[in-house]
Amino acid sequence: MNDLVGRVAVVTGTSPNIGAGIALELGAAGATVVCVDRDPVMAGHVAADIVARGGQALPLSCDATDERAVGDLLDTVRSQVGLPAILVNGVVQYNVKGIREMSLSQWRSQLAVMLDGTFLFTRRVVNDLVAVGRPGSVITLLSTAAHQGEPNNIGYCTAKGGLLNYTRSLAVELAPLGIRCNSLTPTATDVGEWAARAREWGVPGPGEDLVAELRLAAAQVPTGRLPSPSDYGRAAVFLASDAALAITGIDLRVDSGSTALYWRRKPGEDRREGLTT
Repeated sequence: MNDLVGRVAVVTGTSPNIGAGIALELGAAGATVVCVDRDPVMAGHVAADIVARGGQALPLSCDATDERAVGDLLDTVRSQVGLPAILVNGVVQYNVKGIREMSLSQWRSQLAVMLDGTFLFTRRVVNDLVAVGRPGSVITLLSTAAHQGEPNNIGYCTAKGGLLNYTRSLAVELAPLGIRCNSLTPTATDVGEWAARAREWGVPGPGEDLVAELRLAAAQVPTGRLPSPSDYGRAAVFLASDAALAITGIDLRVDSGSTALYWRRKPGEDRREGLTT
């Protein structure tokens, strides 16, 4: 049921972290994966890794906010590997600022990448599927920041929160046309796979401060471990596959229980064991 052989999947945003993890799992499930990133080096590395594992991949580069560029890229996809039936919207821009520090131009730039880029890729892929009467699956990557307020990260939280309801709207509009639309919520992510890929690719990986921060985060989530990029990838394979034919309009949270955790805790309480110390 999780077999994606014969399907073309477009993944936007292919960093060595989450995007690569998802693209690699889609490739392992048999999909031909189109790896899209503004940085052609990143797209090329992910595609090469998929091919090295026996899969099929095509690296392409594009500015996701440029309507013509998105159209040209998807024309290339269709001519070279076929009509995409799976779209994973992972395009993102980070600019960790609060409302007092962020300029209007920075706000517009961040939202343009995350909202406009997702809109442009989705609209084109959906219209192409509808034109030939084919079913499909759209998966949009969110964040725990879509569900919880994070201070001093106003643009990211706003965009991710918007994409949550964007997914619901898509789902009810496109369900009669056979196109399923779901979101996937990652959280703070274990750095092991990211660091290993970054070393292999010769690109910057997680810094020491981030590693220390994520080590603390792992101790705080209910499961006691943070998800890896491949955990997200396997969830994306499920949502894209026939195993999820009756699933649309949901948000699949692969977050080690972090959004289920009540914010208050008693002094000395161990979150994982539910015991007092």
